[in-house]
Amino acid sequence: MAQVSKRGVRAWMLADWAGQPFHTLCITFVFAPYFVEFGLGGGDQAQATWGYMTGTAALIVAVLAPILGAMADVSGPRKPWIAGLSALHVLAVAALWLGVPGMDEPMIVLLAFALALITTELAFIFLNAMLPDLGSESEIGRISGSAWAMGYLGGLVSLILVLGLMAGDPETGLTMLGIAPILGLDPAMGEGSRAAGPFSAIWYTVFIIPLFLFTPDVKRKPVAVSARRGLQELARMIGQLPKRPSLMTFLLSSMLYRDALAALYAFAGIYAAGVLGIGIIELGAFGILATVTGALGAWVGGRFDSRLGPKPVVVFCTASLALFSLTLTLTTATSFAGVDLGPDSGVPTLVFFGLGALIGAAGGALQASSRSLMVRQASDPAVMTQSFGLYGLAGKATAFLGLFLIGFVTDVTSSQRLGVTPVVGLFVLGLVLLIWVRPKGDMSRA
Repeated sequence: MAQVSKRGVRAWMLADWAGQPFHTLCITFVFAPYFVEFGLGGGDQAQATWGYMTGTAALIVAVLAPILGAMADVSGPRKPWIAGLSALHVLAVAALWLGVPGMDEPMIVLLAFALALITTELAFIFLNAMLPDLGSESEIGRISGSAWAMGYLGGLVSLILVLGLMAGDPETGLTMLGIAPILGLDPAMGEGSRAAGPFSAIWYTVFIIPLFLFTPDVKRKPVAVSARRGLQELARMIGQLPKRPSLMTFLLSSMLYRDALAALYAFAGIYAAGVLGIGIIELGAFGILATVTGALGAWVGGRFDSRLGPKPVVVFCTASLALFSLTLTLTTATSFAGVDLGPDSGVPTLVFFGLGALIGAAGGALQASSRSLMVRQASDPAVMTQSFGLYGLAGKATAFLGLFLIGFVTDVTSSQRLGVTPVVGLFVLGLVLLIWVRPKGDMSRA
């Protein structure tokens, strides 16, 4: 493939900016907390229902990711797959507006959310597979890191817009900026939180368009039955994994540390509210802080990736996240590291915010450089989408593991604080496995 123009590279990077608001607004900070509390009625059963729905969606992604990746590799272009999945994603995200408080039939919203989650995960497998064609090996880390940073910035801007202008507190009727929600959105009906869905859908539609206009795609291959051949290639690749120990070990390692990171992100807000007593406004500020440092971490990590290669960045960030997670478990509302600070001390909150900033930075760099390291491990451009399908499978096949372990340990110890400790173990196990991962994959000798 001919060298991709700077405009084409930037258009590909903009896809992360397009997709991030769904994760920031709908999964983490705005829609999901609102819908679990008000759409499903709150409580243990509501949280369980939400967990079953997201777990089922993750399982579907785990099954489809390598299959679709294999089919795309033998048929050629990635854009048709991205376009079809994106269209479904936009429709599903927009449907989140239907999630009114106390709705009698919440299944339509649960299905819409599941479809939105599935389609965005699958679309980004094809987007990630375009990365090796965008620059030389020395440039891939910078491109990946910059794109991930753009994604974080997109999430930050969208979070500020929704929290500041649209999502009002049901008690005060005011947004985080202290004003009434725009467009006449009614806080009592959760319209500001529900609007996160259509807002994310519009945002995605606008900013994904440059990818189709300016980023080149691979040519279509003359293959009659892409599905059969793709599945045959997938089975062959899985069967050959033992002969590619670096790739296999990296997939296992990334599976563990990505599970840990996902669990850490998912439980950060719960930990803050349950253990530290942090309120909704402070949680919003925490979300903004973590997003900013995540963007900076991805950007800085991308620079180190280009200079040193992705593996040192991945190792450093995984070790750092293990340490930060351990420190988090030593923090309560009245103490830190076993030292009693009293009920009026602000130190635990400051520690939590500091850890949030560091976790955001390390997590951003880790995810960006993991994508770059996967390119080195895949090695063969002919099966790059398939390889990223396996990467997606590794990230989703045990996506429940960290969450399940946190729930189990919390249940056994009756301690929300100790319940987070499995995350530390997952990071450490992932770090140990990285010892056997070669910086440039199995094709190298180093």
